[in-house]
Amino acid sequence: MKAARFYDVRDLKIEDIPIPEIDLDDDVIVKVKVAGICGSDISKYSKTGPHIPGEVFGHEFSGDVIKVGTNVENIKSGDAVAVCPSLPCFKCDQCKQGLFSRCENLGIIGNKNAGGCFAEYVKISSKNLIKLPKGIDYETAAGIEPSCIAGHGMYRANIKVGDTVAILGTGPIGLLLIQWAKIFGATKVIAIDVFDEKLKIAKELGADICINGKEVDIIEKVRQMTDLKGVDVAIESAGTPLTSAQVLSLPRKGGTVLYAGVPYSDVNISRVHFEKILRNELTVKGTWFGNSYPFPGREWTSAIYYMKKGELKISPFVTHRITLDELPEIFEKIHKRDIFFGKIMVNINNN
Repeated sequence: MKAARFYDVRDLKIEDIPIPEIDLDDDVIVKVKVAGICGSDISKYSKTGPHIPGEVFGHEFSGDVIKVGTNVENIKSGDAVAVCPSLPCFKCDQCKQGLFSRCENLGIIGNKNAGGCFAEYVKISSKNLIKLPKGIDYETAAGIEPSCIAGHGMYRANIKVGDTVAILGTGPIGLLLIQWAKIFGATKVIAIDVFDEKLKIAKELGADICINGKEVDIIEKVRQMTDLKGVDVAIESAGTPLTSAQVLSLPRKGGTVLYAGVPYSDVNISRVHFEKILRNELTVKGTWFGNSYPFPGREWTSAIYYMKKGELKISPFVTHRITLDELPEIFEKIHKRDIFFGKIMVNINNN
């Protein structure tokens, strides 16, 4: 089969490798239809490199089941599926409590644990698959995993009906957080970014107010919009050192901060922002992966439900649809910042 093999930073090659085979009774072979490029894939390509030279990475995808192990009962050959890429151990103390996103030995396909989805076929356990209902296409289904990442964060933030929510960073996760915030009942959602192109999409997906951080002092602007009180929940989804500090100054007294963006450099927080945790008695939370009990979790069933209702959308922020052969070129363009992009979808067997 054709696969994208990752050898080193900025060294990605399309090569032929063997199609994976059934090894365990609960193994399933999935023919990949559509795969999405995650922000972590971009950082991996440009900065951190592979865990094992020659690995096949990528973890956001949908596809068709073509072969199942002897003990597989929940899925059959021919089923269209969404794929959860998380690989909890199911044995540690966190897993025994159903807290799979906190697994002490958590893995993900596309790293050293298992081959990823930038390939024509993937082998994975049947417990990681959810059969797709009619009405959800493969591209939308490839967006379920990042939707669950955002949804898990919403459950962590405990957003309530009537809340005002500020979201810093309107990349794919930020745009999904905007939609989830509305689903959870937020009355006012404030989207903050430095790119007008992204803010335009944020507005289309439900943001009530859009603020360009290059043009105004976002902290003062949010204060003005909230009667000088601040928002109920502020979410950092850009993963920059600047926004990781600013987010602490956006909530009201007793409000909540959720860190959803992954910073790939050190974060230095000034006293003026850090003291807000103490003086305003903030609740500060992190969020990781998108799983809960029963695995893969309520995030997955909820995402599919709201996608069917049309309240959780992927296509409005898909900016590129490419083939597997074009993958090395698009990663290099991203690295060189030669393109503006939102979500990039790779059509692999989706002709």
